[in-house]
Formats: sequence, C-alpha cells, structure tokens
Amino acid sequence: MNKASNENSTGQAMKRMAVGIAVLIAATALLYFAAPDSFYPWAKAIHVIAVISWMAGMLYLPRLFVYHVDAEKGSVQSETFKVMERRLLRGIINPAMIVTWVFGLWLAWKGFGFQGGWLHAKIALVLILSGLHGYLAGAVRKFAEDKNEKPARHWRIVNEIPTLLMIVIVILVVVKPF
Repeated sequence: MNKASNENSTGQAMKRMAVGIAVLIAATALLYFAAPDSFYPWAKAIHVIAVISWMAGMLYLPRLFVYHVDAEKGSVQSETFKVMERRLLRGIINPAMIVTWVFGLWLAWKGFGFQGGWLHAKIALVLILSGLHGYLAGAVRKFAEDKNEKPARHWRIVNEIPTLLMIVIVILVVVKPF
C-alpha cells in the first residue's frame, strides 16, 4: 500500500470514528432528554463500555511497541506498526478515554456527589492511568519519527501497569473498602 492510499484510508477511518462519536452524542442526548430519570443505568453502561475499550487499547499499544522495537526502521513492517499504533490511539484509545472521563465524572457527581474515600482513590488512579495514556501517546509520536530509544523490555514492563491499575480500580468500585 502506498503512502497516499494509506493516508486516504486513515482519513476514512477518522471520518468513521467522528461519525461514531456523533452518533453516541446524539443517542446519549436522546436518552437523557427522553427519560432523564432512567438515564443513570444507561450512563453506567456507556461508561463501562468506554472503560473496556480504553483498557483494551492501553493493553494492546505497549504490546505493539514491543514488536515495533524489533522492526528495522523504514521497513514495511515498521511502517505498518506506525499505522496500527496511530489508528489505535486516535480511533479507539483517545475517544474511549474521553467518554470514560465524561461519563465517569457525571456518574460520580450524580450517583455519589463526589463523596467517598474509595471514589477519591479511584479518581486518583484514573488520573495516573490518564498520565500513562499521555506517555503512550508520546511514544506513538516517537515511534512515528523513528526516535524510540526504549528497549522491548521497557515496553513489556509498561504493558503491565494498566493491568495493575485496572485491578485496583475494579476492587475499589465493587468492594468500596473505605
């Protein structure tokens, strides 16, 4: 695939993503205004779906980096990894994080009034996860410019961080220990 068709394909993927987000916003607004009293479980469902999508991307992206490190710079394989990483970040991880935060903050306000030590701890861990998201986004840029200096071992270790954060966050949400 040549660079022009690759950019066109990426542009089409971004358009589909934008349409998907617009449909989500429209459906959410319709749900909220049609039945505001029953919107809370819908918001929770959307939040959980977004979290799953965000976590899937956060677990997959560092794994792509592990393989990308071994690809020769400028090779077809390296260029393919660049496309995969960019699309994963822009098409799944970024939108999923935004939806997670928007609905999560709304749920925290509406359902709990931002009260509870467990909720504060959860928000702090989600902030750390968001910081990791930023770190990975920076890594996508470095790989795109062939400037990654981290070894595969680094990315294997980074790959475990979202899992550990997710485990603690789920325990906080389900058990509400404090």
